Amino acid sequence: MIKLALLICDDTIPSVNVLYGDYGRIFNRFLADSLARISSDVTFTLDAYDVVNEMEYPPDNAHYDCLLISGSRATSYEDKVWINKLIAYVARIIAEKPSLKLFGICFGHQIIARALGGSCVRNNGLWEVSVTTVQLTPLGKAIFGSDQLDIQQMHRDHVPMVPPNAHLLGSTHVTPNQGMVLFDPASVPADLNSDTPSVPLTSIHVLTVQGHPEFIEPIMRLLLDERAGKLGETLANEARLRAGGVPGRHYPDGLACDGVGRIGKVMWGVLGVA
Repeated sequence: MIKLALLICDDTIPSVNVLYGDYGRIFNRFLADSLARISSDVTFTLDAYDVVNEMEYPPDNAHYDCLLISGSRATSYEDKVWINKLIAYVARIIAEKPSLKLFGICFGHQIIARALGGSCVRNNGLWEVSVTTVQLTPLGKAIFGSDQLDIQQMHRDHVPMVPPNAHLLGSTHVTPNQGMVLFDPASVPADLNSDTPSVPLTSIHVLTVQGHPEFIEPIMRLLLDERAGKLGETLANEARLRAGGVPGRHYPDGLACDGVGRIGKVMWGVLGVA
């Protein structure tokens, strides 16, 4: 049994909540769908903690194999009590618990960057939405087994540089840091800086992505409808064309992007499920 904790940083919008539930249900389905492609023998639990309204966290004496940090409509550089508490908590977990895996999604990616001493800023007013292709670094290619990733996006804040001790996974022309990893200090790959590094997934301590691997096409369409006013109709309409995937590109599992088939698979690999 693998035990996971989800730090929930926002509510889902009403139209999404009615059909697909809160972030707990959405992540549970994403993780189950990803795991089903790898193993039928492994089981998991996912406990949710509301770090915004309740400011609740897993007890220090609770055993978890991994913490996940969800996305949020909040901005990670705001000076708010719950955000400052979350950053401090993440920094402590990274420093004190190298065996506890940590995954950050969108806002979670940005929070981890700040906890590592990096920054998050508004991306010059540029939105990145719907299925977007991320070009991977040599390290990203080794981890995900592909030259690129297609992933759902919904953000206009970004992490402009890679924080100390972290390693870049990929970029787009809008967002230079689309994800990063931090390795267990005791098992950093020896050929990390080569063009074809060999990376045991279990050596990864922290894994982040700026996109949303947990979002499926219908969720993205509901988000685009709800945020069309902020996005502008031109961008919203263009993004709707990519909500079901990059036009002309087909995925073996029939889904809209690589969220389940590659990113979810790697997350389980980091947890030792192969």
